[in-house]
Amino acid sequence: MHSRVDITKEACEVLDQLKERHGKLMFHQSGGCCDGSSPMCLEKGDLLLNENDVWLGTVHGCDFFMSKDQFEYWKHTHLLVDITKGRGSSFSLEIPMGLRFVIKSRMFKSDELEDLQSIKHGEEFMD
Repeated sequence: MHSRVDITKEACEVLDQLKERHGKLMFHQSGGCCDGSSPMCLEKGDLLLNENDVWLGTVHGCDFFMSKDQFEYWKHTHLLVDITKGRGSSFSLEIPMGLRFVIKSRMFKSDELEDLQSIKHGEEFMD
């Protein structure tokens, strides 16, 4: 089974620091305002999920969600969460560190498309 989203070692190191400060975390990529195509790292539960969100998988212990509309454009794309220097313009937890998470992407190969991890809908994660 091929994952839809993965994470680099460097991004994992930043996540470890953020987990120490904030506890359980999650990612959401809305495609909306602020940095738009940059994933936002938030404390788990800080963003209310609903039927307009899809779960793509878990990276380094953090669930990764995307808006359903954006997923329609990216459903054939493998996402890789990475980290870079520079402040983004979002509410993501790494911003005060002078860093920001970014997405690197590539199209899935045909054999990967046949064996992708299933998505789940956001309402399945609502408490």
